[in-house]
Amino acid sequence: MRKPLIKYLACYLVVAITVMGVIPRVYAGFSPSELVTASQVDRSADLKTIQRTLEMKAVQERLEAWGFSKDEIQTRLDRLDDRQIHQLALQIDELRVGQDSSGVIIVLLIILLVVVLYFWLSGQRVVITK
Repeated sequence: MRKPLIKYLACYLVVAITVMGVIPRVYAGFSPSELVTASQVDRSADLKTIQRTLEMKAVQERLEAWGFSKDEIQTRLDRLDDRQIHQLALQIDELRVGQDSSGVIIVLLIILLVVVLYFWLSGQRVVITK
């Protein structure tokens, strides 16, 4: 009677850890009561965010592959208004959030380690028959 209970508990833990690892983190916070208008947007901070991204080696190589020089990129940025620059900076911030997939890989490796450790400690073997 004890072995089936351990088996169900192990399966439950594997599923629970998998679900916890797959669900993305959500950061909640208070939203301001006043509307943010385009005049309240800090153009210099947004330009700094864009410049930091453009200074990355991978981004520079990709833009050069498309045929853009640094001067062309700068003239195009100078032509954008405050709203467009703020929108571009927000899109860059969203891209950075989506690139962190190392957490999912680590969780999957931990799950694999727990399953292997369970079978090793319990002395059970997995036999696959056709």
